Amino acid sequence: MERILIIGGNGCGKTTLAQKLALKLELPLIHLDVLYWRDNWKNASKDEFDELLMKELSKPKWIIDGNMNRSIPLRLKYCDTVIYMDFSRTMCVYGAIKRVVKNYGKSRFDMGGYCPEKFNKQKIEFIKAIWNHDKTNRKRFYDMLNNESAVNKIVLKNRRQVNKFLRRF
Repeated sequence: MERILIIGGNGCGKTTLAQKLALKLELPLIHLDVLYWRDNWKNASKDEFDELLMKELSKPKWIIDGNMNRSIPLRLKYCDTVIYMDFSRTMCVYGAIKRVVKNYGKSRFDMGGYCPEKFNKQKIEFIKAIWNHDKTNRKRFYDMLNNESAVNKIVLKNRRQVNKFLRRF
């Protein structure tokens, strides 16, 4: 496990798992949100993001957390291990709301620019998207994983499984 991809629904705890695993395995950690977001929730262009991502993917060791669905097939080609956090939508919505409350008015460390957390129309739409994630993404995620035979696949369904997984290291 030297190139680890962590994917899953928003709010499931990808960043937290990535941080803990990076410390235990002494691997560099790349947050996709750092590559994607600029100040005030403006995103990088597709070309800029792709260039930054390729620079990271070409490195010999890393943990990358985040979805950015468009780039999952590419990232799967470079990783040796993918961890899919297939949490319930209730847990993901809870995690996302908890994150907003905890960081309200502040920008998180894992963002690429100054992007303060707030409750607004966009955040409500984001929460709705999290709620519908299973309907729109779960099958596609499993299909992508099943098509990658050379990749070690780990599926974690809840925090208890995450903690048990981390105790192995």
